[in-house]
Amino acid sequence: MKIRNLLPGLLLFLGLAVQAQDKKPLSLDEAIALATTKSNEAGLADTRVATSKLDVDNVKNNIYPDFKVSGQYMRITNPTVKFKIPLGNDEPADPADGSTTTASPTVNQIMFAQASLSMPLFSGFKLKNSIDASENIYKAQTFNAASTKEQLAMQAIMLYVNLYKAQQSVSLIQENLKSANQRVTDFTAMEQNGLLARNDLLKAQLQSSNIQLTLDDARKKASVINYQLVTLLKLPEGTQIQPGDAYFKNAKGITPSATEAEAIGQRSDLEALRWQQKAAESDIKVAKGDYYPSFALSAGYVALDIQNVVQVYNAVNFGVGVSYDISGIFKNNKKVKAAQSRAEETKYQVALLTDRVKVQVQEALENYNLSLKQNTVYTQALEQATENYRIVKDKYDNGLVDTNDLLEADVEKLQAQLNETFSKADMTQRYYELLNASGKLTNSFNLTQTK
Repeated sequence: MKIRNLLPGLLLFLGLAVQAQDKKPLSLDEAIALATTKSNEAGLADTRVATSKLDVDNVKNNIYPDFKVSGQYMRITNPTVKFKIPLGNDEPADPADGSTTTASPTVNQIMFAQASLSMPLFSGFKLKNSIDASENIYKAQTFNAASTKEQLAMQAIMLYVNLYKAQQSVSLIQENLKSANQRVTDFTAMEQNGLLARNDLLKAQLQSSNIQLTLDDARKKASVINYQLVTLLKLPEGTQIQPGDAYFKNAKGITPSATEAEAIGQRSDLEALRWQQKAAESDIKVAKGDYYPSFALSAGYVALDIQNVVQVYNAVNFGVGVSYDISGIFKNNKKVKAAQSRAEETKYQVALLTDRVKVQVQEALENYNLSLKQNTVYTQALEQATENYRIVKDKYDNGLVDTNDLLEADVEKLQAQLNETFSKADMTQRYYELLNASGKLTNSFNLTQTK
């Protein structure tokens, strides 16, 4: 009997324990670190860098000599051998063609071995410029990866801020719903005692229902954003993230410093384009290399053994080979122009992104300054709405205002609370957007990035 009575309490305790395990307090630094290391986008960016580095190594291998060794061993049948040139005292076997025959040697196997060495000496500077182009592409890919991680960090920040706003909305609306439900309870008792008109009770009930709908919508938004952030950070499914308040309470103490010049010099995406432009310029030199002849040092060794017929050993050859495609002088002109056009495209891309960076920095700075002003206004509005509700509540208790005034003042206070909370979160987000626009976001969190 005692165990039966304890079972519901035990189940409740276990349910609360499981729920507590799913909740995860997470700082903004931790969220960004996870986004830039654990997400699929970060893994893909790092893999592309590794692939680009391997491409550089593969191109560099072309400067080393090629050394090949081959061999063959074959079993054959016993052939019939005819020589067109008389050998020794052999008798003519076929007067018609003058060939002679000898006693056919027993030949059952043939062995052949060959070694060759080829080393490029000059190829119109194509090897050197190809290496330069691949190294520039590798550096561009490195900065592309850094840019990708910066965008992932910004994505994590926005989700983190939005989750904080959604959870704060739920908390504030829940408190307001408690007050609304208590008001309905009080109004119900007053209406039953004939102290309140029924339409006033209905107004209070309607407001309570509307607040409940707003709460349900806020919970839905919080759940969706939480799932998005959990997915991005690769956390266990079902984790309930709890953003920290410190980043939002101290938002006013942040003093960012960002200029267009700093952004142009520090933006990873812009730096990646600059390296792509250098790679395109190297590709032009590679294309022009076809105008020159190619020289290569070559050497070889051959060994041959035909059973009972011939043996060849120590057949060594070496020398210098020259290759020159004469028709390439005329055909290569289009190839060079195409490479020059691609380089020109990259040049314009750099110029376009530079202008875009300037605009982004200016816009981010204006947005941040606006968020500061809005926070000041919303803070004052909260104080005003709170005081207004207190005054209206006193008047209502003294019969000086009607229910509409009381409910309206309550709604205004809730809206002011939400606006003030959102303004702090928006101010924090605008600050990090400004850092992102100026290329300082990743460094502000001391995250590793290769440059």
